[in-house]
Amino acid sequence: MSDDKTKKRPKDASEINVHEPYEVAYWTKKFDVSAAELRDAVNAVGVSAAKVAKHLGKSL
Repeated sequence: MSDDKTKKRPKDASEINVHEPYEVAYWTKKFDVSAAELRDAVNAVGVSAAKVAKHLGKSL
């Protein structure tokens, strides 16, 4: 079952869930990347927000 769509920020900001549209929107804006770039980064290093940020050369 999907999360509450009224939410705008991730419940657990230490992990990225690319299966929730509101989380994809949050993280793509935060990292200034496309959804495809975000998904590629998650596929490369896992769901850890810190690892994704480092992979993208961004800060949390």
